[in-house]
Amino acid sequence: MLQAIYILLFAVLAILAFANLFRSLFSLGIASQRVTQAPAWDGASVPHEPRQPTLHPELLDDRGRLINEPLLVMRQISVEDVRDRLDALYEASPENKGGDSEEPPTAPLA
Repeated sequence: MLQAIYILLFAVLAILAFANLFRSLFSLGIASQRVTQAPAWDGASVPHEPRQPTLHPELLDDRGRLINEPLLVMRQISVEDVRDRLDALYEASPENKGGDSEEPPTAPLA
């Protein structure tokens, strides 16, 4: 009997939560489409026009126009090329001054 009450209360709370969620989404949608009026300096309300969204500078070319091309171009390289590059980076690192050993250096035990 007690479990049925818990299930019933959970169902009621879930219905209330979803109803509140949908009501909030609906009111947010209505508010975002409404033209807002802000008070002017003299106290009268002046309607604001919807502003254009501000674009990030990396999305604009030298003339300020929106670029319409991919920003990330990935090229396919072989696994061997990647391994060679990583090995070269590892060998060139300042921490790898110990020699050509294949094993990474171990930290001394305290």
